[in-house]
Amino acid sequence: MMVIAVATFSAMDAIAKGLAQRYEPMQVLWARYTCHTVVVFVWFAPRLAALLRTRHLGVQMLRSAFVFGATFCFFTSIAHIGLAQATAVFDTNPLLVTLLAFLVLKERAGPRRIFGIMAGLVGALIIIRPGTEIFSLYAVLPLLGACFYASYVISTRLLGRDENSLTSLLYTTLIGTLVATILVPGVWRTPTLPDAALMLALGVIGGTGQYFLIRAFTLSEAAVVAPFTYVGLIFAVVFGYLFFDEIPDAMTFLGALVIVGSGLYVWHRERQQQSEQPA
Repeated sequence: MMVIAVATFSAMDAIAKGLAQRYEPMQVLWARYTCHTVVVFVWFAPRLAALLRTRHLGVQMLRSAFVFGATFCFFTSIAHIGLAQATAVFDTNPLLVTLLAFLVLKERAGPRRIFGIMAGLVGALIIIRPGTEIFSLYAVLPLLGACFYASYVISTRLLGRDENSLTSLLYTTLIGTLVATILVPGVWRTPTLPDAALMLALGVIGGTGQYFLIRAFTLSEAAVVAPFTYVGLIFAVVFGYLFFDEIPDAMTFLGALVIVGSGLYVWHRERQQQSEQPA
């Protein structure tokens, strides 16, 4: 189910990339959020009133702002750089989660995990290549998006177990839709009928991906399914080649290998530490 979720999200990113080459990223983001919100609200309609009750409105708004920023950065970047390149850099977010958990939540992180985090960031720099002629600010946006997404994860952890995960999902989509609706009029361009269908597909595919993601984390421990998120890089390469004729260069492959290897190493160290803790 985690692999299906990742494949679904990768397909959504490919559609967003195609749309972002014809429309402003904010309009694509609005379509993604609005259609997703409609799907989610219809899905949970019988329990909507109960699920919208929250004791942590401030944290919900903060985490929603973080994930909104992450999505905006990613959608803007893929309009200008390769899908695999952007995905590989964005895949530093699990490493950044570990770093922020150490800095903000005071969770333990030994020197080997810190080394793994630093190695992953070096992998991102290999792909971005600052100081070279192929460097652009658009290549930095996925890294900024990864920072936003890591902050979203940390703020989600701050909610603890006091908040229903479905409540968090509803607020994430609702607040994102409200913000995008306020910002989109300034860049709005009426889409063609085929593009309108693709914008609708963003929400349906996103909602489907969220369903499989929730099911995956419901049926198994997060530490078990989390490594499968890196499969998304394979899908990004395939979709980038099939739909946009993109072939990542050697440096992108090298950087992606360093990022994935570092992420899996840090994940292994965290699993090892958990197994050593007394029950």
